[in-house]
Amino acid sequence: MNASPAIQELKARLAQATAVTVLTGAGISADSGVPTFRGADGLWKDHRPEELASPEAFARNPTLVWEWYNWRRGLIATKQPNPAHTALVELEHTVNDFWLITQNVDGLHPLAGSQRLSEIHGNIWKVRCTQCERITVNRDMPIAILPECSTCAGLLRPHIVWFGESLDPEDLQKSFDALRKCEVLLIIGTSGMVYPAASFGPIAKENGAFVAEVNLDPTPNSDLVDVAIQGHAKDLVPQLVS
Repeated sequence: MNASPAIQELKARLAQATAVTVLTGAGISADSGVPTFRGADGLWKDHRPEELASPEAFARNPTLVWEWYNWRRGLIATKQPNPAHTALVELEHTVNDFWLITQNVDGLHPLAGSQRLSEIHGNIWKVRCTQCERITVNRDMPIAILPECSTCAGLLRPHIVWFGESLDPEDLQKSFDALRKCEVLLIIGTSGMVYPAASFGPIAKENGAFVAEVNLDPTPNSDLVDVAIQGHAKDLVPQLVS
């Protein structure tokens, strides 16, 4: 199926659906100029993300980890939501039962106005106290290192799901509930190969949903979904909800 009929069919499905779930990944943020922080582009002072984004790294050297997150926050702070982000806000307003699941931690979805969402990997603009577990928004640029909790003076950490940590059970439950009841699952800017996201398409499909993928390049799941459309999210998603 070529792009134009695929876009028309997906647009019609979205217009008729009363329950829509959306999964987004790095591709939608890349259209806003957010770096992936993985591979060669992710190197910072000769450290790979895998060496810094872990509880062990934070316990060993919290200053180093916070310096890295401060650098990331500085890069993300210069970026703005793109037309794909705002189109999803429009979709949220028009669909009765809508849920957005994002793997991104840049906070661009809530900045655009998304409210019904699960940020399953956390949010770089939120901090969590290592003592009292209180979660708060912190947009300080630069953030004080080492940051302290205003409630108990405990050490704050980024509210990010690090390597070796489990996703929040409540976020997962909301996501699975949305996947089981949606009529359309729209997967944007992610290969969906890492669990639990790898299970999202199959779960929706098993429950009768129409599953569509929008990605810059074909993914290993492109042959398994009902419609796969290649291109930039910022160009394609607004066409789907206009």
